[in-house]
Amino acid sequence: MAGLSVEETLELWASSLREVKARIRPLFTQERVAASAGQFLDGLLGEERRKTGWMRAEAAGDPGPWRQQAILGRGHWDADALRDIVRDYAVETLADPEAVLVIDETGFLKQGHASCGVARQYTGSAGKITNCQIGVFASYVSQHGHAFIDRALYLPKAWAEAPVRRSRAHVPEAVEFATKPAIARSMIERVLSTKVPFSWVAADSVYGVGDIEIALRRAGKGYVLGVSSKHAFNSWGKAYAVSGTAGSIAEDLPPEAWQRLSAGAGTKGERFHDWAYLDLADLDGGEFNADLSGAWTRGLLIRRNIADGDLAFFTTWCPQGTEVEMLVRVEGHRWAIEDMMTKNRVSHTHAFQNKKRAAGQQSRQPRETVPARRLFQRPVKDRASTVSAHNRARGFPTAFRPQPCASA
Repeated sequence: MAGLSVEETLELWASSLREVKARIRPLFTQERVAASAGQFLDGLLGEERRKTGWMRAEAAGDPGPWRQQAILGRGHWDADALRDIVRDYAVETLADPEAVLVIDETGFLKQGHASCGVARQYTGSAGKITNCQIGVFASYVSQHGHAFIDRALYLPKAWAEAPVRRSRAHVPEAVEFATKPAIARSMIERVLSTKVPFSWVAADSVYGVGDIEIALRRAGKGYVLGVSSKHAFNSWGKAYAVSGTAGSIAEDLPPEAWQRLSAGAGTKGERFHDWAYLDLADLDGGEFNADLSGAWTRGLLIRRNIADGDLAFFTTWCPQGTEVEMLVRVEGHRWAIEDMMTKNRVSHTHAFQNKKRAAGQQSRQPRETVPARRLFQRPVKDRASTVSAHNRARGFPTAFRPQPCASA
């Protein structure tokens, strides 16, 4: 968009949004439902930090949030088909054979217990065990930009084995318990099946060992996957011998093994850390994938924080001779997604905290006692008037009385 005027840029964005809406139109059987879906999309792209149903309805010119809520609740449309449309649209713009597929998760803080998959579980969003939902995401990152292309809600085992909770939350019968690495592997397999161009996968230590490694080797994809400090590494066929946990290996490294490199630009400039890389073994790539030629190297990449010396460890798989700078850049691509998730979490947490503060303020305010007789001063048959009188007595606007849900 370089060289375009503001007006031309805005028109380009508007025309692109119209194209997206046209692509998703076949997912909906009725024109008014498709229109509501388009308005819902407009609301998500708006500048409001709290994108509540009422705010989205107001922006769309609806009398209340029921029409847009119906899209998410009662509407019948294929969410996975929408996922595929989003993926194809993103790849058309961002496609790059050297792209990185980033697997990561984020938590959504919750107060209640009815939301599907909500439980007390650890989330990096809060840095502790708390009441939340966990979403696993696959993101496509290239030199042209980045975008989410797949998603899945993690369903804890306690939820998966509770028929009543599943029924109330409308969890499909086909959905079974799956670990986060299993969810990630399914996402990777979907991306591979659609021939999306990429060469690398990056993920944190939740996904760093096990079936994902083997699957990526067989697919001919390089990876930089986080592992814990207790993960064991061994070298063979090398002039030097390495054997032990990642943490113990890092302790024995001489000062000259470290080099200061940037993993990419961040919001405050280049992200510099100290890095060490050990190539552990050279293997014939053809043993894993017939289309691979030459040797591929299994290695250990270690990142050290300059300020506090904190260490992070990664198992790597790459063509022999790959520069350590390339592995560092691949790992650094995770941060672009984490930054995007952090912005979303800040907005979500801001709304969550505001809600809690508002609830606390309401609980501290004296409530007007409404005599029971005032609720029955009108004939029972005049139900709407009775509710309106009750609302006025409690200080609520009459418009907040129960409304019929608009048909989607």
